[in-house]
Amino acid sequence: MGPIVAMTITLAAVYLPIGLQGGLTGALFREFAFTLAGAVFISGIVALTLSPMMSSRLLKAEHGHGAMARAVDATFAAVKRAYDRALAGTLQRRGVVYTVWIALTVMVVPLYMLSPAELAPNEDQGIIFGAIDVPPNATLEQLAPYTAAVNRIFMDTPEFVHSFQLTFPAGGFGGMLVKPWEERKRSIFPIQEEVFGKLSRIPGIRAPAFLPSALPSAGTFPVEFVIASTASHDELIGYAQKLVLEAVKSGQFAFPPLTDVRIDQAKSEIVIDRDKVASMGLTLQQVGADLSSMLGGNFVNRFNIDGRSYKVIAQIERAGRLTQDQLADIHVSGPNGQVMPLGAVATVRAGVEPRTLNRFQQLNAIKISGLAPRSLDGGLRVLEDAATRVLPPGYRVDYTGESRQLRQESGKFLPAMGLALVLIFLVLAAQFNSFRDPFVILAGSVPLAMFGAMIFTFLKFAGPPGLRFPLTEGWTTTLNIYSQVGLVTLVGLVAKNGILIVEFANAQQEKGLAKLEAVRVRRRRGRSQLDRHRSRRRDDHRDSVHPVHRPRRLRPHRQGSPPRPRRRDSCTRRHRRANRRRR
Repeated sequence: MGPIVAMTITLAAVYLPIGLQGGLTGALFREFAFTLAGAVFISGIVALTLSPMMSSRLLKAEHGHGAMARAVDATFAAVKRAYDRALAGTLQRRGVVYTVWIALTVMVVPLYMLSPAELAPNEDQGIIFGAIDVPPNATLEQLAPYTAAVNRIFMDTPEFVHSFQLTFPAGGFGGMLVKPWEERKRSIFPIQEEVFGKLSRIPGIRAPAFLPSALPSAGTFPVEFVIASTASHDELIGYAQKLVLEAVKSGQFAFPPLTDVRIDQAKSEIVIDRDKVASMGLTLQQVGADLSSMLGGNFVNRFNIDGRSYKVIAQIERAGRLTQDQLADIHVSGPNGQVMPLGAVATVRAGVEPRTLNRFQQLNAIKISGLAPRSLDGGLRVLEDAATRVLPPGYRVDYTGESRQLRQESGKFLPAMGLALVLIFLVLAAQFNSFRDPFVILAGSVPLAMFGAMIFTFLKFAGPPGLRFPLTEGWTTTLNIYSQVGLVTLVGLVAKNGILIVEFANAQQEKGLAKLEAVRVRRRRGRSQLDRHRSRRRDDHRDSVHPVHRPRRLRPHRQGSPPRPRRRDSCTRRHRRANRRRR
């Protein structure tokens, strides 16, 4: 009864930290954790109350076994014999066992640190997204051929079904929907690589293709790294470009990361000569009103044609205001009610300005966005290391979108694991009335189980952009929120097995057996109830048929030869040994 209670409380204590977490992990796994904890608790009650009663009513002592049951029993018996031999050899080399245990325990730390991390593994959702990064001062007319080329690449894909595009002068966003899983032979990953390669060869624009996040996210790209400071945007841009260069040198990104603040937007500034305007008897208000009418695109009034109302917007045609010389030729009101060119009283000064000026948490900020094919965590580490070396004091780094969720959730794994270990240790200490036994259970099973599980995260290697490694794609995974919850659950499962072993060994030592002898007794008593039942039936059969109490007839001997001595039957010896064992 004691081990069952301990195992029930242990498994429930493992799921408790998962259910109490906040953020995205708590939102995803809260119902899962509390449901399993309740199921384990109910299972423990059933094991202590209902199962014994059902066994006494439903199971029979005499029952036959079919060919399949005998084959399964024979297989398990062979495995058990092999395990017994391996365990016996292991117990004779305890020094080697301790050395291997220490080495594997220490190896858990580098395996955890070197495992690629991400928020959640990419999934085949049947959609590919694409963003369009355009040159400054681009117009919709200029972007139309490029967006048409992007759409043609989408439509030339064999798995294409639908596409969508949102285009505006500052950029664009689009995507492609592919056929359902059962109607295509390729997964979304090779399709995305093919589309990305074709889009990268379009001259004049950058149109990276990427997969949507497996979990809801507010960002566009997987990597969204923010640098913020009270300094001006001109100074921030210089440091952002240095970080982009470091990212390109690392080879961790599929394309050079994008910055959302760039001072490359061309502008033309009209500088009016006040003295000339005053000498002509004009006012700045009048000149400004003329320029506003011709360049501002302001709403004047409405007019009616055939019962429909239309807006009147006074403005020069676009073809007449594209260059600085055209702006200088605009005619404004001059002296004596005549018109004159704008160049007579003003000059047009060319320059550049930022496309946008962004802020993050009340600080001037620049966001660096990109795509890291190897690992999202690896891409963020490149930018973090570069920021540590490049950024001066007073600058701070932050994250948005999927990158922010990854950094928030990755810091919760170790506290959840530590809380689970503490709860299990306290439960086992109360069960065994000792601090040594819980330490033996956890230290002897948890590190080895963690090592075995993290091998599959450590061997996850995607390689540089454009390369694939099928050898490790199918059976490895990253360190994400799903695998982290699995590792926490693994602690409770391996601790459950340790509880049974330690409890039985302690019981045998209380009977006076040594430690190794208690383990050997555990092995001998590990045979199934069916084997013990069959042995008991064979002994009862010998008791019923062996002629112990019947007179034994002697063979006649020849005249003159001594009689042969009475030979003790081997069956009698076996029968007496069996009786002594039962006693």
